[in-house]
Amino acid sequence: MNKTELKEFLDEKVNQYNTFDFIESDPVQIPHLFAQKEDIEIAGFLSATIAWGNRKMIIKNSHQMMDLMGNTPYDFVMSHSDLDLERLENFVHRTFNGNDFTGFIKGLKHIYQNHNGLESVFAKNLEANSTQKSISEFKKIFFEIPHQSRTQKHISDPMNGSAAKRINMMLRWFCRQDTKGVDLGIWKNISPSALSCPLDVHSGNVARKLGLLTRKQNDGKALAELDIKLRELDANDPVKYDFALFGLGVFEGF
Repeated sequence: MNKTELKEFLDEKVNQYNTFDFIESDPVQIPHLFAQKEDIEIAGFLSATIAWGNRKMIIKNSHQMMDLMGNTPYDFVMSHSDLDLERLENFVHRTFNGNDFTGFIKGLKHIYQNHNGLESVFAKNLEANSTQKSISEFKKIFFEIPHQSRTQKHISDPMNGSAAKRINMMLRWFCRQDTKGVDLGIWKNISPSALSCPLDVHSGNVARKLGLLTRKQNDGKALAELDIKLRELDANDPVKYDFALFGLGVFEGF
């Protein structure tokens, strides 16, 4: 395929998969449960954090997280007692356990209490066409309060060569102004043009087959390469192609 044919093919796949039906089988359904901005942010951040492995298990455990917080995530973060945190002790999703969950609740309270919330932190340190430095700085701020060292591994740092798939997915949810109703578009201070594709095994393999990616590892360098190619296809909304790459990989076995 030449560039024009590739764009037409991928645009068609975006239209096929970027529909309301996508929500029922994707963790994006978790932030969709809420109406208040802060509830959406916390629900999205926590469900994106555990978004690796079996998708049904991700969704099941994300719902469990919300239940443990009384389905009022912002109120829980800001008003929890030590007794409330004890309820989280038995939570586990793969290597993310109750201690990590507790650490994340405290980190979120720090962000909202001392840094004006998640959007404010991520909107700082933006570079031209990139949120990767913002993600790195967010991690520093999130963990500047006392925490268990093991919990740090659950937030990736692009400055250490990570593709930061889960955080980039969360940013897509919050920043894309999506007319199809999948992405929530609640953040107005980060342009969709600065977002990066959530790069994982599925999207990476499809990107390589389509000639969008040559690097074999799904790391930060691969993400930078893919960013350039997707921006050539749509500079204003490059990560809409996540729907195409993911859909082709997961639903079509492309």
